[in-house]
Amino acid sequence: MSTARTALETEEHQALRAAVATLGKRYGRDYMTTVIREGKHTDELWAEAAKLGYLGVNLPEEYGGGGGGMAELSIVLEELGAAGSPLLMMIVSPAICGTVIARFGTEGQKRTWLPGLADGSLTMAFGITEPDAGSNSHRITTTARRDGDDWVLTGRKVFVSGVDIADATLIVGRTEDARSGKLKPCLFIVPREAPGFGRNQIDMELHAPEKQFELVLDDVRLPADALVGDEDAGLLQLFAGLNPERIMTAAFGIGMGRFALSRAVEYARTRQVWKDPIGAHQAIAHPLASAHIDLELSRLMMQKAARLYDEGDDIGAGEAANMAKYAAGEACVKAVDQAVHTLGGNGLTREYGLASLITASRVARIAPVSREMILNYVSHQSLGLPKSY
Repeated sequence: MSTARTALETEEHQALRAAVATLGKRYGRDYMTTVIREGKHTDELWAEAAKLGYLGVNLPEEYGGGGGGMAELSIVLEELGAAGSPLLMMIVSPAICGTVIARFGTEGQKRTWLPGLADGSLTMAFGITEPDAGSNSHRITTTARRDGDDWVLTGRKVFVSGVDIADATLIVGRTEDARSGKLKPCLFIVPREAPGFGRNQIDMELHAPEKQFELVLDDVRLPADALVGDEDAGLLQLFAGLNPERIMTAAFGIGMGRFALSRAVEYARTRQVWKDPIGAHQAIAHPLASAHIDLELSRLMMQKAARLYDEGDDIGAGEAANMAKYAAGEACVKAVDQAVHTLGGNGLTREYGLASLITASRVARIAPVSREMILNYVSHQSLGLPKSY
């Protein structure tokens, strides 16, 4: 299945895409389904991707990274996904946490975390969502109070990926502004074994190597240097992590959609019921062509968002990243649905590896922010319409 991208990508980007695709194909969907079935983690693929420099391609060279940006990291995740082996923790560990620490962390935090995040020996989860807050960050109730030189965190988080394998979790809490008395967002690095830091796995219908957790922070005591960056720049730091999250979620969705579409195209080329392969019939061919177009359009917006972000245009990147995430989520679901229908009954068998994607494809629509909230954002930020909330 051809994809026209040579005119937009540099030779370096094309080479990276081809190299990651080769790695992904050596693992493929069978590797991922075996890992999931056996309740394991993608340790082998993670380690090899790290060794080849792919996991830290967006992190600064002086801390062991590749010196690139979201343009490069999104290529890595997309191509692994297109091969059927996406690494969800790439969205969290190098993209969100690595970016926030690289941009706003102290020199000590950078030296402690970035080399490990880059070479895959350390991973970090990200905790922002709360049971009663949803997408409303102003309702976050996890609070941090000073106690001498320490911080003490109390609160709950839900739908936090990979806490069981992460060395620490970057927690979004709120502190009291000394001047106004209002609560403001701040980010804290919480080690996995910190006293009072409890986790409970959430029973999900989603089949993935990365498990989802509810976190309970019961007076978790942290040293002063657990606070990332400037206490007064919390909101800026938070959005510095959320834009890469949206870009990478788009890459996740595009990769998954491409994988499903490639399976359907291969099947439609060879499956013969009457005198011609079923792909010769427009009722089969046109929906697949439409899904391909939507995936390509999604990638264009993702590339725009990545470029704006890498150039330092946080405002422009925010709009584009939300649009890319929305478009990719819709395109992913469309591609997976059409792929399953193309295969008919075979689309629901384990052999072809598409049925599990029916649930997984919804992730790009729902997380990390719903499509409805993105439409709200575009309505009032891009179109200037009044807020409804």
